[in-house]
Amino acid sequence: MIYIIPVFLLIIITVGFIKGVPCFDSFVKGAQNGAMTIVRLVPSLIGLIVAIGVFRASGALDIIVELFRPIMEKIGASADILPLIMIRPVSGSASLATLRDIIVKCGADSPAARAACVMMGSTETIFYTMTVYAGSSGIRKMPGVLPAALTANLVSAVAAGLICS
Repeated sequence: MIYIIPVFLLIIITVGFIKGVPCFDSFVKGAQNGAMTIVRLVPSLIGLIVAIGVFRASGALDIIVELFRPIMEKIGASADILPLIMIRPVSGSASLATLRDIIVKCGADSPAARAACVMMGSTETIFYTMTVYAGSSGIRKMPGVLPAALTANLVSAVAAGLICS
């Protein structure tokens, strides 16, 4: 199993050589394109990271969690997963930090921690993904994608909360 990547690379280089493809030049051109993609995406990603930091530091997340706590208790799900429900569509790294906070606060075997772990596996960082794909491909209009993705995320989060409670 440890040899799978070197063997795969060897196959690619061999096929490229047989077909007369200048492999190193193609690699360099691909690396340049990748670097240009990163340069185009950096401003959006920095804005997203700063917005998440400001949102968490301002206390707005805590206020929203307290507003929705009664609803979560009525449906039988733990209100401790609300921060993750809100942060997960925006940022994967902030989601991991939120998951860690839930595990530390509630315990690793708690229903909230189990629900949070299921959510991490069944939901997506929608805004980050859309920023990367739309930014790298130049697509500016994606009608219906965001509402559908947010709905799917919410259904996954609520199902995880209910099933694990």
